[in-house]
Amino acid sequence: MDDAAGKEKPHAVCVPYPAQGHITPMLKLAKLLHHRGFHITFVHTEYNHQRLLRSRGASSLKGLENFRFETIPDGLPPSDCDHVTQDIPTLSDSTSKTCLVPFTKLLKKLNQAPDLPSVSCIVSDGAMSFTLDAAQELQVPEVVFWTPSACGFMCYLHYQKLIELGITPLKDESYLTDRDFLDSVIDCIPGLVKNFRFRDIPSFVRTTNPDEIMLNYVNREAQRASKAAAVVLNTFYELEREVLDSMASILPRIYSVGPLQILCDQIPDDKEGLNNIGANLWREEQGSLEWLDAKEPKSVIYVNFGSIAVMSPHQLVEFAWGLANSEQSFLWVIRPDLVKGETAIVPPEFVEVTSERGLLLSWVPQEKVLSHPSVAGFLTHCGWNSMLESICHGVPVICWPFFAEQQTNCRYACDAWGIGMEMDDEVKREEVKRLVRELMEGEKGKEMRKKALRWKTSAEKATNPGGSSCLDLDKLVRILLTTA
Repeated sequence: MDDAAGKEKPHAVCVPYPAQGHITPMLKLAKLLHHRGFHITFVHTEYNHQRLLRSRGASSLKGLENFRFETIPDGLPPSDCDHVTQDIPTLSDSTSKTCLVPFTKLLKKLNQAPDLPSVSCIVSDGAMSFTLDAAQELQVPEVVFWTPSACGFMCYLHYQKLIELGITPLKDESYLTDRDFLDSVIDCIPGLVKNFRFRDIPSFVRTTNPDEIMLNYVNREAQRASKAAAVVLNTFYELEREVLDSMASILPRIYSVGPLQILCDQIPDDKEGLNNIGANLWREEQGSLEWLDAKEPKSVIYVNFGSIAVMSPHQLVEFAWGLANSEQSFLWVIRPDLVKGETAIVPPEFVEVTSERGLLLSWVPQEKVLSHPSVAGFLTHCGWNSMLESICHGVPVICWPFFAEQQTNCRYACDAWGIGMEMDDEVKREEVKRLVRELMEGEKGKEMRKKALRWKTSAEKATNPGGSSCLDLDKLVRILLTTA
């Protein structure tokens, strides 16, 4: 590549929040911008940089000539436990207070590098808003990428309103288990589904502490979104039309550019090797796709609770026997840290009973699994990446939301989109059995599968040339180019 041509490239610095569910979509967005001609600097925390080297190999972060990786410290003390997700409240508090100075130094270092184009824009996770201060100091534009659903982000935008109305923090801890209160209707957030309940609000409002780290952190980060040149969401207009229309009156420059995975799939195979750049913090185990190849079409339920959700040993056992008693084939991802404070071990009797129809692995290539013809359903924590991947492949879901906006996504999957069934927080093997059987064999399952396939078609239309997401991506690129 000619040095002068390289120096003239627009240079986007991409900064994800340092957790798997945020890194994955930011990397997809970075690849799309690279494909549109941007030089990319992708910024990991030092902790996650080391995890990626261990999970993907020593050469995995060498990058490409125009797609490079850098690191900043997360402000936390070194940890011996480098194979698990860090404590989210502690991590959020630390990054918001300590990362601005090292990030600003990084930007200045990039600008002084003789072989790099000057930084022309920043694409930051919405939950890393300290980057806005650095962008202002260097006088470069920034767009913020909020990785939740639009309905989840809309709730975060109204956390301040909920505080002002006295809805949160809660007056008494008894409210946390009061089903009548949890089912009470919240009507102060525009654009949401009818009869939206307190239990459907992202979970950080479930506190009696006015100094709760996550309540205040998310509230502050959401309020700062208006300072960005634009807000980017990994969704598509047809899926969340009402909430996006309402959001546009609050944040005029909203761009829905999802599902990002479909747009990334449209990038032609490149000689540079962009498709080889990955972001899994866990090492993928081999054998899942070969195992699925031996199964009948639509005969397997896939079970994965994402990268952060944890459960008790009792809940793990109830899930296990519920799956066993359903008599359905299953592929179950069990992270080493899935059980809080303990190693996740299922009963030996369960393994023996299900050996012919069950496969247990610690991490798998989820998008390839969900697209496999043998997979009929997904038992999920309702993280937004997982929900979108289900929609992209027409796979209905059983919802067991853990925290954050997963509760919101669950409500939408079940009521607005018609592709899900909700499981009670208290996991009981009989309910697991019943829901799995209904999804795999029942009339409700058939209806959900039809609706999931319709949403799949809608997602494909949105990401085709002339579709809503494709057009919004074009607009976003123009903003990054013209304001640089």
